[in-house]
Amino acid sequence: MFSQSLIKKLLIANRGEIACRIIKTAKAMGVRTVALYSDADVNARHVALADESFYLGGSAPADSYLKADLIIDIAKKSGAQAIHPGYGFLSENAEFARKCEQAGIIFVGPTADAIDSMGSKSAAKDIMGAANVPLVPGYHGDAQDDALLVKEANKMGFPLLIKATYGGGGKGMRIVETSAEVLENIHSARREASSSFGNDKLLMERYLRQPRHVEVQVFADNYGNCIYLSDRDCSIQRRHQKVVEEAPAPGLSDELRVEMGEAAVAAAKAIDYRGAGTIEFLLDTDNSFYFMEMNTRLQVEHPVTEMVTGQDLVKWQLMIASGSHLPLKQDEVRIHGHSFEVRIYAEDPQNDFLPASGKLNFLREPEQSKFVRIDSGIRENDVISNFYDPMISKLIVWDETRPRALQRMVHSLESYQISGLKHNIEFLANITEHKAFSDANFSTDFIERYGDELIGRSLSASNDEQNSLALAALYQLCACKVAAKECAVNSHDPYSPWGTVSGFRLNSNSIHQVSLLDDKHQVQHLEVSEMMIAGQSVYQVQIDDKAYVLKGELIDEMLHAEIAVKDEHDKALAIKTSGHKVKVPVSQVEEDFTLFINATSYHYRAIQTELVEEQECLEDKLKAPMNGTIVTHLVNKGDAVTAGQGLMVMEAMKMEYTIESPFDGVVNAFFFEPGELVTDGTILVEVEPAETEEKVEGKA
Repeated sequence: MFSQSLIKKLLIANRGEIACRIIKTAKAMGVRTVALYSDADVNARHVALADESFYLGGSAPADSYLKADLIIDIAKKSGAQAIHPGYGFLSENAEFARKCEQAGIIFVGPTADAIDSMGSKSAAKDIMGAANVPLVPGYHGDAQDDALLVKEANKMGFPLLIKATYGGGGKGMRIVETSAEVLENIHSARREASSSFGNDKLLMERYLRQPRHVEVQVFADNYGNCIYLSDRDCSIQRRHQKVVEEAPAPGLSDELRVEMGEAAVAAAKAIDYRGAGTIEFLLDTDNSFYFMEMNTRLQVEHPVTEMVTGQDLVKWQLMIASGSHLPLKQDEVRIHGHSFEVRIYAEDPQNDFLPASGKLNFLREPEQSKFVRIDSGIRENDVISNFYDPMISKLIVWDETRPRALQRMVHSLESYQISGLKHNIEFLANITEHKAFSDANFSTDFIERYGDELIGRSLSASNDEQNSLALAALYQLCACKVAAKECAVNSHDPYSPWGTVSGFRLNSNSIHQVSLLDDKHQVQHLEVSEMMIAGQSVYQVQIDDKAYVLKGELIDEMLHAEIAVKDEHDKALAIKTSGHKVKVPVSQVEEDFTLFINATSYHYRAIQTELVEEQECLEDKLKAPMNGTIVTHLVNKGDAVTAGQGLMVMEAMKMEYTIESPFDGVVNAFFFEPGELVTDGTILVEVEPAETEEKVEGKA
């Protein structure tokens, strides 16, 4: 019989958002918390929230959050009775769970044997098949030689999916359309699987072209009781990584929900599971569903289940780890309302979603309530490191119905303001406002299918590019006037003409020249007319001989504009015309400022007009797009290459990126060898452009 053991002190073997999330529940339960930190996390939010914290080591996960033996030693030293692994890092590491058990420390999660049984996707398929859980046809064998895998792939037919057997999060996963692509993708998947998980074993299975990804939250105690807590739809994915989740999954019949829930419970019972787990299914267009994998931990998207069930799943985890029975029976579970979650990342959707790192110098979050929840480990002025996943936060909303919850999400994204680095808020807003999404007419290829509509300016933005530029010019002019007044007040001669920004012209409106550098690195010159009416300055901005100001409309009348200041960085441009007032939020750090219009951010830098030089900003494709590690060279020094041909592969943020030649030419040199670290912007390879026919003729 399992003995109960009250947890009085809990060590969280994780960082960031999930560590903060666990600390919040632990404190509510009267449990003291112990945090861990690396060099990069010395001043992190989770460290500040915990009752005490311990240093692990260097910033890289291998030097800190993956040091299992050190973490167990710290748990003993701190007097913690239990370790919560969160998700990622050691959360699904059976050896770590086993070491905790051997050390007499409670591992808040399943047994090591249960993790082992689900750690291999191929072994998991065998177990699920024996438990009569539906499976997608495929190859899950131990034999892994190239010839056999190619043979099995051709036998299975196309398209097929190659997956890392011990993987997750889309790592080591490839979609293969033809026989000619099989071997190349096997090698690529192996490299990524080995790098990400330390094991290069692969499995293959039939690829369903337009399935939905529906998962079921299960919970089991130590006494043989197991229930399911709603289902979640996680079909909105990019590169097999979830972007938007919702609960319950839309459009499922009551009968199908029960069938999937019971299959999920059967899967958990097949491995004598305990604690929180998730059974992931692929739901085909004919409502048939197939087991995909089981996550033997708490999921990133668990908040949507909490919102519709009214339960705290971390509390449930700690209760079960302490030896308690499940708080509810299956017929006591109630689902109320609808919930969405989006993952706000530091990444650049306009540049193939490359992760962004740097200082988050401005952050304003939507107001939290029973309808809006934010799970985050990030604060203003924190640095997003390239060592870890670049998630800034999870934004979760709830309301009585799906349409109302979706409207909550749209409004919350419009209220989320970030500057200092690239982010995906506008991309998320475009998804939530897309008709196919609002109609729940989607599958896992949603982002791929509608990519051109989703990556770009917000669908709801009534202000176009020129309008934002006009507003930026007004803001910069007003900012200059404020600065001039402050300078005059602080000078010995407050009435000096040098303390004004008048742009005075005899017998005509004053004209101001404003120059800005936009977020496309293009210099914009604008002309702002100013005149005095009833003692107040009013303005009009000219762009391409037209006056653009509000809603992209031509405004014939002059308007009043001024800056409303909340604090040093948090401001607003207040605009007033006859019968219309509007405030545009603005953040400013030194010469850089950002306008927030709906869910879109417009970044500008003020430039002194007399110092402006027109310049072209050309992307050098032979430079490292971010910090990372060289994986392999695809060609040799001296090889002739063509435009678009792959030259080398680098890895960053656990993902592979191919550096391609921007033109036809010859490889003169590689500056880094496989295994070497490179920094963002470093030249990786030298390619001498091929001579054109015109040049060759000239030589002759």
